Order: sequence, then structure tokens, then C-alpha cells
Amino acid sequence: MRLVRQLRSIMERFAREDRAVAAVEFALIMPFLITLYFGSIEAAALFTADKRVNSISATVGDLISQWDPKSGLLPSATINDYLAASSGIMTPYTTAGLKIVVSLVEVKSDGTTKVLWSKANSNGTVRTVNSSFSPLTAASMMNQVSRGGCVVAAETSYLYKPILGQVFTSSVTLGHTNYFLPRYGSTTPIDLDTTTLAATACTA
Repeated sequence: MRLVRQLRSIMERFAREDRAVAAVEFALIMPFLITLYFGSIEAAALFTADKRVNSISATVGDLISQWDPKSGLLPSATINDYLAASSGIMTPYTTAGLKIVVSLVEVKSDGTTKVLWSKANSNGTVRTVNSSFSPLTAASMMNQVSRGGCVVAAETSYLYKPILGQVFTSSVTLGHTNYFLPRYGSTTPIDLDTTTLAATACTA
């Protein structure tokens, strides 16, 4: 009985103590604060990685679109250099899951598309030549703008793995596609040293 009375006395003092209320409130809110803290770290890292993926796509497409067909064929080695250099944008994130694919796409007057050539980094898969480029739908603004010519399409995808794995526990696939009209005219094809295109490849 003495032990029971002592426990009761301790509980009564604890109930009257203001600091006890604060301790209980802190215990209740602490899990939420920890989740919010780790979640903000993961969200910021995910946002940064996504911006870098988009920057890679934009950089590769912009570099290819600046090639002047009058200067001759675009060497595959040059494209490989573009792909390798742009991969550095992902730093400090790993490039293990980074896929980059750049293609020259013909857009016919009716909105249908055809891949004239395609190049990819070691992780990516090139698009099949003469196949349609499904991401560039007939209803899209870029399709309508580039009809009767060619457009450079740069696709980038990345398998993002959470840094902490506490809030986001599974990998997230990030992806961006950017389109560029060739700077020296969309009706003149940018030809590769591994591809022979007719002078009318973008207008036939």
C-alpha cells in the first residue's frame, strides 16, 4: 500500500507540474518536427536534382541546334563530347542513372514526325531511325511551329535515389525533354558523320 501511495503522490505532483505539460507536448510534436526536418532536406535535394536534369537536356539540345550545316557533317565524337560535358551538371549527384538522348526529328506539314538520327550516352537508348517521335504530339505548340522543317529533341531522364531514405523511401524517376529549332534554319538537316541525309531530309 505504501508503494501505491508513493506512486499516487508522484503522479499528483506530476499532474500539477507545468513542466510536465510541456514535456508531453514536446513528446507529441517531436515526431512531426523530425519528419518535417528530414522531409525538407529530401525535397530540396529532389528539386535540385530535377533542375539539373532539365539543365542537361537544355544544354545538349542548345549545343546541337547551334551546329552550322555549312561547316560540314556533325562528328559523332563532338556529340559524345557534348553528352559527357553536360553530364557534369549533375555534380555532386552520381551520374549512374543518367540517360541522355538527342535526336533530329522531321516534322511534316500534317504534324507527323520522323526520327532522322539519334544519339545517346552510355546509359541511354537511341531512338529508331525513321520511327515517329511520339513525345512531339501534333497538338503541341512546338509541333505546329516546326512543321515543314526539323527540330532537335533532347531527352534526359534520371533515377533519383533519396539521400536519407527516411521520408522518400523509393527512387524517383525524373525526366525532361527540350526542343530547339536549328539556329541556321529548320529546313536544312544537321547531318552526322555516321548518317547520310538528303538535302531535302527536313522538307521531303
